Amino acid sequence: MLPTSARRSLASIVQKNASDVVFVTSLRTPIAKFKGGFKDMYPEELLAHVLRSTKERLENLGVDVNGGAIQDIHTGTVLMELGGAKSGRLASLDAGFPIETGFKAVNRQCASSLQSVTDIAHSIQSGMIDAGIAAGVEHMTRDYGTRAIPVNISPFIKQSPSQDAQDCLMPMGLTSEAVAAEYGFSREQQDEFACASHAKAKAAQDAGFLAEEIVPMTVRSVIPADGEKAEVTEEKVISKDEGIRPQTTMASLAKLKPAFKADGTGTAGNSSQISDGASAMTLMRRDVAESLGLKPIAKWVGSSVVGVPPRIMGVGPAYAVPALYKRFGISKEDVDIWELNEAFASQSLMVIKTLGLESATVNPKGGAIALGHPLGATGGRLLSSLIYELRRTEKKVGIATLCMGTGAGKATLIVAE
Repeated sequence: MLPTSARRSLASIVQKNASDVVFVTSLRTPIAKFKGGFKDMYPEELLAHVLRSTKERLENLGVDVNGGAIQDIHTGTVLMELGGAKSGRLASLDAGFPIETGFKAVNRQCASSLQSVTDIAHSIQSGMIDAGIAAGVEHMTRDYGTRAIPVNISPFIKQSPSQDAQDCLMPMGLTSEAVAAEYGFSREQQDEFACASHAKAKAAQDAGFLAEEIVPMTVRSVIPADGEKAEVTEEKVISKDEGIRPQTTMASLAKLKPAFKADGTGTAGNSSQISDGASAMTLMRRDVAESLGLKPIAKWVGSSVVGVPPRIMGVGPAYAVPALYKRFGISKEDVDIWELNEAFASQSLMVIKTLGLESATVNPKGGAIALGHPLGATGGRLLSSLIYELRRTEKKVGIATLCMGTGAGKATLIVAE
């Protein structure tokens, strides 16, 4: 805990200082459905694309990336082969970053790319670097089935006398059911939340509000051999998020069977989608950005992380956000827009109710139930959505927050420029 004298207030948070950590770019790929438009691609290709697009954006703004303007790249990923380290470094070099640019893989479960932002920001604050890229990637089509829950765990630790330790391996769907039961959220309430997510996402997509943060990607599409027809590889451009279902209604959701337990309330319709995607954000010290003639798009203020019981891991943001309030001397009334990861409708409802949030200020462009949840990239997606929405609506203060598998919550505070 910071001493009272070290805490800040809203006035000081929005104030601009030369030492501020600021965002100068924020991009992501479209989010593809499980076995959707990115099914024949690889995670390192998604990462290379968003990094290459970021490099091009910076160069168009006059930044000499090849001359060493970007000193480090941190990439959040949860399931990526080789821990994301070797494949990620390969992707950064393929994207054209110089050999001198460092690379690190980050795994904080669903908050991995939000953690990569925190890590780059801390490196800038410490003076270790002047500028870096915080990225994230996940290709769940390839990796989810084999790596979502580790199986090669010590049999002795599996039988730990700590129930919390055992609960770290609890399937995420069952943690959602535990939240719904413990906090009293019905199937109907969860389905209503899911309907709203799709409706908001569809409206945002139709209005072009999502397009400004997305870099379209040309992808391979493999058509398998069929009888006398040989396998064919075609190319197509993916430019929009694939998971949005505008036809979603309460009636259509009511037809879905419980997904996690026979008498449960969680379904495929009121849970986040298994997805593929990547994100990348460039952060710099303000005086460095200004010396390069760049206009910051947002200011990174700080983050918090708080552990919670693994059995109800989805409640994490309800504890991480108050810790953020306390650290920076603000309250919910100071926050204009929230991006809350919709891991499940049950945990989203719990967080919104516990924090007393106005639903109109939460996920105004829809959330992971409609857009999808590529684990390692979602934190960056939340921040991108938040930054562009704050700027579009001429609002100022926003918080992005997620729960994490094994039981924790992370929250990040930003101010739009």
